[in-house]
Amino acid sequence: PHSRNCCETIQFAFQENEIKLLTAEIERLKNFGCLGVSPSLEGLRDENAKLKYRLNFLQKSLQEERSKTAKSMININSCLQEIFGAAIQAAYPELENPPLVVTPSQQPKFGDYQCNSAMAISQILLKTREQKVIPREIADKIAKNIPANECIEKVEIAGPGFINVHLRKDFVSKQLSSLLINGVQPPAIGKRKKVVVDFSSPNIAKEMHVGHLRSTIIGESMCRLFEFAGYDVLRLNHLGDWGTQFGMLIAHLQDKFPDYLTVSPPIGDLQAFYKESKRRFDTEEEFKKRAYQCVVLLQSKNPDFIKAWELICDVSRKEFQKIYNCLDITLIERGESFYHEMMKDIVKEFEDKGFVQVDDGRKIVFVPGFPVPLTIMKSDGGYTYDTSDLAALKHRLCEEKGDILIYVVDSGQSVHLQTVFAAGQMIGWYDPKVTRVAHAAFGVVLGEDKKKFKTRSGDTVRLIDLLEEGLKRAMDKLKDKERDKVLTAEELKAAQTSVAFGCIKYADLSHNRLNDYVFSFDKMLDDRGNTAAYLLYAFTRIRAIARLANIDEQMLRKAAREEVLILDHEKEWKLGKCILRFPEILQKILEDLLLHTLCDYLYELATTFTEFYDNCYCVEKDRQSGQIVKVNMWRLLLCEATAAVMAKGFDILGIKPVQRM
Repeated sequence: PHSRNCCETIQFAFQENEIKLLTAEIERLKNFGCLGVSPSLEGLRDENAKLKYRLNFLQKSLQEERSKTAKSMININSCLQEIFGAAIQAAYPELENPPLVVTPSQQPKFGDYQCNSAMAISQILLKTREQKVIPREIADKIAKNIPANECIEKVEIAGPGFINVHLRKDFVSKQLSSLLINGVQPPAIGKRKKVVVDFSSPNIAKEMHVGHLRSTIIGESMCRLFEFAGYDVLRLNHLGDWGTQFGMLIAHLQDKFPDYLTVSPPIGDLQAFYKESKRRFDTEEEFKKRAYQCVVLLQSKNPDFIKAWELICDVSRKEFQKIYNCLDITLIERGESFYHEMMKDIVKEFEDKGFVQVDDGRKIVFVPGFPVPLTIMKSDGGYTYDTSDLAALKHRLCEEKGDILIYVVDSGQSVHLQTVFAAGQMIGWYDPKVTRVAHAAFGVVLGEDKKKFKTRSGDTVRLIDLLEEGLKRAMDKLKDKERDKVLTAEELKAAQTSVAFGCIKYADLSHNRLNDYVFSFDKMLDDRGNTAAYLLYAFTRIRAIARLANIDEQMLRKAAREEVLILDHEKEWKLGKCILRFPEILQKILEDLLLHTLCDYLYELATTFTEFYDNCYCVEKDRQSGQIVKVNMWRLLLCEATAAVMAKGFDILGIKPVQRM
């Protein structure tokens, strides 16, 4: 394949080569048939037709991929890694997998990016070849081998061996123009993979509480990110909808609403209903026996008991959906009951492969490296959470053909999930080098007293109450700022919803998910600092700049095609580079699943924009009359590019901005 510059994708080389080979093969078959040597000319024609079909398919696919890639935002960090990877390979061809470290520079005087590989290479040469080469010499040799490219203006060697990289302004300007013309497009990812995300997962007959907030918000945002990046995403709600607790619920239903089969029972408060049945289960021996009988009849699929179970599940679903509607969450329900019929086969498979031991009537599986075994069958023949989690894992791997599995579950389940994953690996369901199975763990929500978030009476905080409190506080905040005097009733309602739910989501997502975080309405509704309130307000201000200058979308689109974005002012240059870091931020999150990086980036982008706006006039007005004298269109385009990236960032986080706030 011919050489390409750093910023063009090279993933098409294999397809191009196959096209060449197929074209040659078609020509060969033509000649072969014309000479009359073939015993079956018809067979050759069939083969020829197949090859032509494959050729057409590949050419079309290659064209589509090229078109998509041409519109994709370029990950500048990845481009620089390609360039420096090639330079290191040329300078030190004898090194296998040499260290490659490229990062954005922290200070403008050190350029835009830095390659810091020289120091590590110096250590490798000393250890493996006993060659003592100072890092600065290595850096110089790497710099001299940098291939021709369109993004680097110059490099400088600094300190002990840092290579400071200065980007070309015309390259950055061109990428910003592409963003404005094509919209915010994801970086090219290659093969489209299937991602299965397990999140939210409340229990039937129990209300969603603040503990479900993190899994629901984090999981939704992860799905949005993978979908934007072009993956095929399956969003699963692993409901706790099966098990012994349904025995006591059905028994209580029979007593309280004996005609439940013909008249839909008015169960208003399912939480109270659950507590009543639990109290009876703990105190009434006769009721307890009947509850166990109900479990047996339910598991044997008795129609009356299935109907009772479905009624209880439906009441819960309606309550869950209210919360999902508020938070704009999309899920496919696939609870524990979905996997019930598969559990028998799971036990048999582990038995057939010799992994099962019997301990006091239980069937258990020890997984190397984990001290506590999995219990896949109880002594009474019942299944456990371990069995259903193994069945779910196998189904997602073998039936759904997931390439990436992500479990958004609290940190307390870490050992359990790692044991289940290791068991799946042990039995041969997946190879971790091929399939990624990850636990996206998260900490607990704390109150302002730094203890587990509870109500004043010590109860768990209901999620619906929390959301309603958020709406009330958001409206109070808007009225404090006298927004009710300038916004219509409809605009005020939209701003209330945007701020309330946006702030709750952002407060969670802006913290490292691995840590506990303190839930504080006062902090999350503060319009200063790294909060959704600040970012939403900044966004509406940016969007208003062009509108107040009487520049409409059509004029902006025309300017994006015709104007050259001038980046002469240091604040223009800083903002332009910050906008173009969006793809590398997303790439990092796709790898480590830490969404707070996106929040930090959006805050950095907003503050960088403020610096730009304070120093660079976008619209110049006459000081006395206030009339617009001059519109600096290239700066308005920088405003537009900033807003476009912020809007996509908000969308990934599940936050809905408003036009007026």
